Amino acid sequence: MARDETAQPGRAPGNQAGHRSLRESLRDLPRHLLAPLPLAPLQPVLRRVVEHVAASHRELFGRLGPHAGKKFLIDPVNLPFVLVLQPDSIQPQLVARRRQPVPLHDAKITGSFGVLFAMIDGRLDGDALFFSRDLMITGDTEAVVALRNALDDLDENVVDNLVAAFGQLSAPARLAAAVLRSLTAEDSHGR
Repeated sequence: MARDETAQPGRAPGNQAGHRSLRESLRDLPRHLLAPLPLAPLQPVLRRVVEHVAASHRELFGRLGPHAGKKFLIDPVNLPFVLVLQPDSIQPQLVARRRQPVPLHDAKITGSFGVLFAMIDGRLDGDALFFSRDLMITGDTEAVVALRNALDDLDENVVDNLVAAFGQLSAPARLAAAVLRSLTAEDSHGR
């Protein structure tokens, strides 16, 4: 497992700290605003999401093959935390962790929150994002490809499936997804 820090995607090579665009500053605003908030309230939500996906799509684990127990570090660069996904068929986990120390992982997927959300929402293509450097992959790339293929094989939209995880609270979750779609529309249309 690795503990690496890589360059942030979507940043122009000559764009140094003192020369950031207004757009980049606004994109990083959630990272600063959310930094003081505790991660504990997120954990039951993330647990519910991963348990729902695991229960409703058991075939995902077979599609992942030998990569099912690996740890994927999902790094939304403009948020103050990272997500660790371990798609284990017996005890799947999705947890939020602080950025430091970097959690142990087999593979790392890095991009802005908007890009990552639009990708799992099916509005952006992961391959195109990778080749445009808006999405960076480090570590076990074979595991990331297996994860992507497993998610692509779902018959339904991943975000809509996640909304269904909230049962009676799916109406507010659907509204939250609509707001996120609206907020991340620039990321999906600007590519």
